[in-house]
This record gives sequence, structure tokens and C-alpha cells, in this order.
Amino acid sequence: MTDATSGTLLRLAAFTLDPAGGNPAGVWFGAVLPPDDEMQRIAAEVGYSETAFLAPDRSELPGRYRVRYFSPLAEVPFCGHASIASGVALGQRGMTGPPERDGGPARIVLGTNDGPVEMVVSVDHDGTTQATLTSIEPWVRQPEPGLLAAALELLGWRTDELDPELTPAIAFAGVRHLILAARDLDRLARLDYPFDALRTLMHEADLTTLQLIWREGPDRFRARDPFPVGGVVEDPATGAAAAALGAYLRERGDIVPPASFEVVQGVEMGRPGRITVSVVPGQAGVRVTGTAVAIPT
Repeated sequence: MTDATSGTLLRLAAFTLDPAGGNPAGVWFGAVLPPDDEMQRIAAEVGYSETAFLAPDRSELPGRYRVRYFSPLAEVPFCGHASIASGVALGQRGMTGPPERDGGPARIVLGTNDGPVEMVVSVDHDGTTQATLTSIEPWVRQPEPGLLAAALELLGWRTDELDPELTPAIAFAGVRHLILAARDLDRLARLDYPFDALRTLMHEADLTTLQLIWREGPDRFRARDPFPVGGVVEDPATGAAAAALGAYLRERGDIVPPASFEVVQGVEMGRPGRITVSVVPGQAGVRVTGTAVAIPT
């Protein structure tokens, strides 16, 4: 559909091929970005956890875009699922840069607030379009004791319900996430927290989501991501948090490049999605791969 600001507004579900699954994202693209208040208005009207706004960057090179991300409440520096949705949408419309070699994936560079994020878009043998982003350089740190204690209290989690082999951490791959690993799936399945109080704590700590995980196996995790700072109780599939988790596991030595694993998220919400995370030798950024599908309107 065409928006009043002379751009095209799409709605897609990321990390799934089912319009009722994964994480819904708005994708707006046009010749120039709308004013900030207009982007915020559109994002609030769309109502998804994030909407990405894209316009060709000043280089005018094909496949290079300036991008900004807005939740219904505020701008966020980076959003993985909206980036994947954008890559799929642009790829399906031939709005990418040329591949590095004949038959190779098309290329996109997203100019985010914190720096360029490279993407490749490819088409599988069955015609499915998928996108892979490479995060900006991540980092991993220990959380402040006061933050950890406060987060556990608001979640209603006891320290003995945490996985002792996956210690809490703050990880960044575009935005900050507090990673908390549950000892068992039952703990992850029960999510109930005071919305306003957790939002306040997360604002104070500059956290975008809490990355709550359970390790199902060496290369498979279940995840849930409270997202009160974005105005929603829970995010169905969080690409930025998945990238941060990849950085965390690499930092700990749980995965050694080249390696990949899968994050399954949104199951408890009835919107299951699958995120593939990869780390490669000699590359600081973490790769996140997924599909996306149009949501009927």
C-alpha cells in the first residue's frame, strides 16, 4: 500500500513463512525518509513492535539505504526482525545491489544510527527468499549486581532457577540485552511481570529486551523477550537479541567459529518463528538469517 507521505508501507512476518507466525514488522520505503514525528505516527498506527523506514542513502549506489526503526512508543537504534523483513521485501522487488559474483546473493547495506549493517538476500531452490544480516561489532559484559537482582525480582525468578552453566550477561549487537538462562523449560514457559516497573528498570539500564533463554541442545535454544520499552509485553522473534546471544556464546567459548545454531521464539505467544545465528572466522559481527512473508491486509 502507498502511504500519505509518498512511500510504500508493507506488513510482513519475519522468521517464518506463516503470516500468523514469527514477528510482524512494518517496512516503509520511499525516496526520502519522512519527518521524525511522521515516522513515529506511522509506527504507532501500524502497531507492531517495530517498523523500519528506508530511503536510498546519499551515495545513490544501488542497494544502499538509510534506515531508522520506530516502535509504537519511540525510535530504537536497531531492529533485527524488521531488517530481515526489509531485506526480503527489497530482494523480492529487485531493489538490491549487484551480487559479488554471478549467481551469488544480492547485497544490501543498511545505514543504521550506529553504523552500516551488511545484508545478503538469496532465493532457495523452492523460491523462498531469505535474508542474512551481519551485525555491527558486538560486545559482552557482566551485568551490575543491582540490575540483575532487580530484574530477577520483577520477573519472579529465583537465582536457583537460572542455568549455572550460562551465567547472566549484558550483550550488545546493535542494542543492549540482558541475557538470563533458565535451568528448565518450565521456568521459561511462565512469564508474568509488572509492565511499568520493568520498563522503568530497562530504561535506566538502557536495555532493549530481556533475552530469556533455555538451552534445548548444543545448537538449539528457546527464547522469550519481554519488550516493555517498546510498548509490548513480549516480542515474538528478536533478531538483534539472537545476534547478541551469538556474541555471548562465542565470548564464552560455547561455540567456536565456524558455527551456527537456531533460536526458536514466539511459541508461547502462538507465533512460532525460527532464527538462524552464525559466527564465522575472522568476522566480528554475528550473522542472523531468516525468511519473511507478507501479512494479508
